[in-house]
Amino acid sequence: MQELNESWVALKSGGIIILPLSVLAVIALAIMLEKSFLYWRFARLSADVLNLVETYGFAWNDLEKILSGLSRHHYYKRFFDVVIANRHHPSWWTESRAADEAQLIEASLARRLWVLETIVTAAPLLGLVGTVLGMMHAFQIIGGNSIVNPTGVTGGVAQALVATVIGLLIALIALFGFNYFSRVQSQTMDEMERLGTRLIDHIRLDQEGHTHEAP
Repeated sequence: MQELNESWVALKSGGIIILPLSVLAVIALAIMLEKSFLYWRFARLSADVLNLVETYGFAWNDLEKILSGLSRHHYYKRFFDVVIANRHHPSWWTESRAADEAQLIEASLARRLWVLETIVTAAPLLGLVGTVLGMMHAFQIIGGNSIVNPTGVTGGVAQALVATVIGLLIALIALFGFNYFSRVQSQTMDEMERLGTRLIDHIRLDQEGHTHEAP
């Protein structure tokens, strides 16, 4: 309890600039929690789907049955449904529609990541503003050749240091979050492209089989 009180006192000593820094911290935390939920809920595939897609000549009905158990917001389901819906068209047509859907999914995954990237830059700058304000407050108390109020001077220096530390801390957390989710997004899109290639190969296999049967 005492540590919490000390932390609260230290935050208050950061001055008015702590308010916008706190807003940035809340926004960054909210975005990272949202991204964690979205990837956990809508960007994971079961081993059954992976094994089935990797199977030579699998039945489309089996894939549709597994996908029916996923949420309509699931990113892989959205992608697979486009391929399945267009599998009777020429493969180039299906690839084009799948690529369009993949671009929409990638844009959805990247949504609000720019905010984290902005916080990485904005938080240290706001901390620097707090530093300048704190030092200005400290220098204003110094009059002539003597220090009028030593406590006030140390308070201004404390405000400068706290604002700087809080700004850097928020920037570091946002930076780690931005890099992590950017990496996960890239891995998700790579996996989606790989599985899409398997589905297109299956479509070509089906079309070649029908071509051989036609004569």
